[in-house]
Amino acid sequence: MLRISKVIVASCILLAAVAVTATAAQLSQKELLGKMIYKDKNLSLNSNQACSSCHTGSVGWTGPNSDVNASGAVYEGSIPGSFGDRKPPSAAYATQSPLFSVQTQAGAQLFVGGNFWDGRATGWKLGNPAADQAQGPFLNPKEQALPNAAAVVSKVCSSTYGDLFVAVWGSTACDGSDIALAYDKIGLSIAAYEASQEVNQFSSKFDADKGRKCLTNQETHGAALFMGKAKCHLCHVGSGKMPLFTDFTFDNLGIPKNPENPATIADPTFVDPGLGGFLRNLAANDDWRKLTYVTNVSALESKQLEQLAVANEGKHKVPTLRNVDKRPDASFVKGYGHNGYFKSLERIVHFYNTRDVLPVCAATDLPLTDEYAQANNCWPAAENPNNINMQEVGNLGLSSAEEAALVAFMKTLTDGYKPK
Repeated sequence: MLRISKVIVASCILLAAVAVTATAAQLSQKELLGKMIYKDKNLSLNSNQACSSCHTGSVGWTGPNSDVNASGAVYEGSIPGSFGDRKPPSAAYATQSPLFSVQTQAGAQLFVGGNFWDGRATGWKLGNPAADQAQGPFLNPKEQALPNAAAVVSKVCSSTYGDLFVAVWGSTACDGSDIALAYDKIGLSIAAYEASQEVNQFSSKFDADKGRKCLTNQETHGAALFMGKAKCHLCHVGSGKMPLFTDFTFDNLGIPKNPENPATIADPTFVDPGLGGFLRNLAANDDWRKLTYVTNVSALESKQLEQLAVANEGKHKVPTLRNVDKRPDASFVKGYGHNGYFKSLERIVHFYNTRDVLPVCAATDLPLTDEYAQANNCWPAAENPNNINMQEVGNLGLSSAEEAALVAFMKTLTDGYKPK
């Protein structure tokens, strides 16, 4: 048995070493260009915010500030005091998302794909949701806050990597002849980096396992629960050769309002409409129907979209679980949920398990934070009470040991695994 164990361990170590070598692969010129744009703080109004300011590799390509994550979980923009209303989603594996489209399942219309929590980076413009998404923050007054696409192009072309931009995209990229096209190339460059092996490593303990029995008994038990009793696999699909642990759909899980969200502080009545809000915007404006890569959503009339907005109110995109626990050390806080309400992986798993079991927190003058809910063994009411998923979460019947096993398994999805 000892000999067999040594062979299994050696196999895990070898596979992990191969994965680490693969992730160190040299970037292509386009990927390198995208990386330089991604990390350039000068591409903001006050030269103080880059893509990487909210999506950092060491924390799973999401928010890198533990203190921010421990409170509102929403990051300040280039302009002091300017905030969005959602926590940063992971940039890793985001390029795997399909174009935003609609499918029919069991007689119901189901939206799939796109990027951002509400799917509004559809990919209809550039044929790639990650590229569409990459263009958004530059011109968002609550994020990088540049005035127009011309300002972004000018900064890229005058940067230290301006020559590389021209080398990748051609001599006209910086001659000012087509600002819109040059801006599109910026989005596509970022998407190329986000699609690279440096970002999408597939180098976790889970990836090293592949039948080689690298997982502990607890992690293996957690994997069985994930695919069975806990129902995680119904949305976070874990099958296939290199699973992404998402089905790219949208759900309202009944997550409580984050009382420390800057949007809630500014307006206590704020309720995030999620996908419903985006569908209402589509219903109100037909310009998107002319986009190059528009999908079958264009077959829906405005009245249908208005009805579907009601049916999708409060829903947010199912995120990948890869790197869900990636952080620099055990003391670092990550926020979970679209608004970062939960402050640990353990707490959001407990919510999935007991949302419909524990009592609703009683009215109080104290903020109904995750810390308060834990101390009082209750859950606050849902931020958005519409269309809550009542079938797949809320009362899973997991024991505390099963919750711990589930968490242990999800921690094996962290890239950069190095066998001890």
